[in-house]
Amino acid sequence: MPDSFGQPSTDSALWAVVAVVGKIIRIADIYPSRNAALADQAWRESQVRAYAGFLDSASQPFPRYAVRAIRRTDLPRRWKPLPALGFLRGQMF
Repeated sequence: MPDSFGQPSTDSALWAVVAVVGKIIRIADIYPSRNAALADQAWRESQVRAYAGFLDSASQPFPRYAVRAIRRTDLPRRWKPLPALGFLRGQMF
């Protein structure tokens, strides 16, 4: 049996974009294909770069993003997507 971020079976295959700040990891969004998740990851990273000056001046940590395989059953019960720019308003966690 795969771990929660291992390779899922084909009938429950999802790809998660995860946000990482320090030791905290949150699922930002999920996609049915890896390519869609990679596109979202790239967009989120570009937004972090665009607002790097603001984050620095506000002493906010920079979120990092990664793409991982996930099973639908591994999503937290009341999971909701993170707003793409939520880190600017403290909605990251």
